[in-house]
Amino acid sequence: MAEEKKDRRRNSGEHHSDDLIHCTLPESRVKEYNYVLRVLPEDLAILQKHREALVAGTAGFAEAYYNCLFDNPDIAEVLYSYERNGGDVGSLVRAELANMLGSIVAVPEDAGRETDLVTAGCALQEHGFRPVWVIASYNLLIDYINDLLLVLDISSADKHTLRSVIARQLLRDMGLTIEGFWLAVHGSVHQVMRHLEKELGTVDDLLSGIPHYVWSVDIKTNTVIYANSSLHSLYAGELEAPLPCLPDTSEEDQQKLLTAWQSAVSGARAYAEVRMVLAGGERHWYRVSMFPSVGRSGQEPDLVHCILEDINHLISERKLLERLATTDKLTQLPNRALWTDHLNMALAASRRVPGSQVVVISLDINQFKMYNDTLGRDVGDVLLRDVAERLDSIVRESDSLARLGGDHFGILLQPVNNARVATERVITQVLDSFDMPFSSRGKQLCVSLTMGIACFPEDGTNEETLLTNAESAMHRAKRNGLPYQYFDPLNDVSPEEQLRYSGQIRSALDNNEFMLHYQPQVDIQTSRITGVEALLRWEHPVEGTVMPQRIIPVAEQLGMITPITDWVLVTALKQCKQWIYDGIHIPVAVNFSARSFRNPRLLEKIQWALKVAEVGGEYLEIEITEATLMQDLDRATDVLNRLSDTGVTIAIDDFGTGYSSLSYLKQLPIHTLKIDQSFIMDVAFDQQDVAIVRSIIELGHNLGYKVVAEGVENGMAWDVLNNLGCDTAQGFHISKPLADHHFSTWLTASGRTA
Repeated sequence: MAEEKKDRRRNSGEHHSDDLIHCTLPESRVKEYNYVLRVLPEDLAILQKHREALVAGTAGFAEAYYNCLFDNPDIAEVLYSYERNGGDVGSLVRAELANMLGSIVAVPEDAGRETDLVTAGCALQEHGFRPVWVIASYNLLIDYINDLLLVLDISSADKHTLRSVIARQLLRDMGLTIEGFWLAVHGSVHQVMRHLEKELGTVDDLLSGIPHYVWSVDIKTNTVIYANSSLHSLYAGELEAPLPCLPDTSEEDQQKLLTAWQSAVSGARAYAEVRMVLAGGERHWYRVSMFPSVGRSGQEPDLVHCILEDINHLISERKLLERLATTDKLTQLPNRALWTDHLNMALAASRRVPGSQVVVISLDINQFKMYNDTLGRDVGDVLLRDVAERLDSIVRESDSLARLGGDHFGILLQPVNNARVATERVITQVLDSFDMPFSSRGKQLCVSLTMGIACFPEDGTNEETLLTNAESAMHRAKRNGLPYQYFDPLNDVSPEEQLRYSGQIRSALDNNEFMLHYQPQVDIQTSRITGVEALLRWEHPVEGTVMPQRIIPVAEQLGMITPITDWVLVTALKQCKQWIYDGIHIPVAVNFSARSFRNPRLLEKIQWALKVAEVGGEYLEIEITEATLMQDLDRATDVLNRLSDTGVTIAIDDFGTGYSSLSYLKQLPIHTLKIDQSFIMDVAFDQQDVAIVRSIIELGHNLGYKVVAEGVENGMAWDVLNNLGCDTAQGFHISKPLADHHFSTWLTASGRTA
């Protein structure tokens, strides 16, 4: 009997005792079962009396039990799964069958049977059985026993006693088995709880150890359901929900914090950077991060987890980085990025005030490269700082000064009612302030600036266009030797045109799209032609004729001005040669830009062009502006002297608009002064223009120069110039610029033979 008992325990789930410690039922509970479903000794005596008949009668129950198990799909699936995992289904079922029948065949000396039943319940639960299946099995056995008692040959009194005793025995055993289920479940839950408690303890230790304040808020009850020890230490007693730190937040930042909370309650992660004074400390920047946790509904959050961290050092570093990112390191002025932001804000403000204007001034130091190259970069850096300081003393606080790069500065005049008046005020102050030289290492450094001006909305509607146009005007001022120039759409190439032409000019030479027009120069006294000026035209395949003021700036930026000048030079001299064949002996004048004039091979190129065209130097006149000459007067003197030796004549173009110092005139081999057309246009009506023109004519004649007036467009101007003693006239009153074949026709028809 003892061996059968061991086998039954081993097969009822195949668990070792160590695995089932949690399935031990307290002795008090077992006694309770025995007390409630107690079996009297006389009842057990009758059970023992008929034991052999009952054992023999229950032999057929095994088949009924097997059929019951496998007829239920859910039970069958559990048994098959057990088998697939390596279990012995037959042993499992036989063990459970033995436990059930043990209620009938048990003997008093079968100690430990209660433990076996509880252990069997634990095993069944762990294998996936349900308590209701155990109840069904015992119910099946009760029905079987009742049917069996009907056919057994025993007295009615014994049958009645057996039916009662067996029922109580089965109920007791079934209950103990189900207790095993509950103990197994309780043990599993207990293990899970212990694991969770351990994990929660670890998490709590972690959250208490981090240098942040952490808490969680139940939105529905508006209570703080968790707070780490750091937060509890900060706020003794009950924590004020939902934001314990709200009272310590600066009044100007409290609304920001509440707005972030509303976003978190709505289900979005939210952050707020606010200033607080915590626990009597100093005022610091803190970041409050809020993370909503969606509840079982999956729609609205039921919790919000909050983290409060000190970010004062981050804010300080951020401000430092912002300052470094937006401030020029050398001059401490705003850099291009910050200045552009200021410009965009000024434009936005101006758009809200109809009639207001914004002025952009682009400034460049004329002598910086010379000082930087000759005196060293240290001196150059000091000079940049001194220039920045002097400019800063001029600009109003409401305006903005920036170093845009290198020796390039920018001034922004905030929305003004009269851009011209405001600009003239600033320009005058700048020019006056730079009359005083700078000192460096005992040396006096004279510095002048060139400025270009663009105004919103006339010259552009966005920051990029305005700055580009201001720079374009500044470069034109440099080319003309002027201290400043306003943007002029007729003379300055727009960014769109620069972009459009940049990819076309390079191929224009190869495609023979350039051509020359010739404008005659006529002796005012005799009306005879004395020469022509060659003027560049671009016969654009789409846009038609493009004038030189739109070609030259782009060509200079692209580095194409030198090959274009070479082409103009050779083409003009070859045409001059053709006129000589036709009996027309007149020189041709060619304009040279500053970059072309600075070409170290200039003399060589001119000599080559004269040779290719087979004409002498007396047939070529080169026109150069005052600004070009003054960029490097020593070199200009040397080059012009060598050109003069070849017979080439030199003309100063646009005379009167450049440098006020005329000392260079006596140093250079100049032959012609060309009065700028701005003085000729109104010479018949403006006495000031008359005075200027008279002075230039007298100056030129006193120095032995021929004087040419450009832009003569009517007979009245012709007459005034004649009375003033001007030598030569050029302009529409005589003829507009003509292509070579039209020029020959005009010359024959006009009778102005050379």
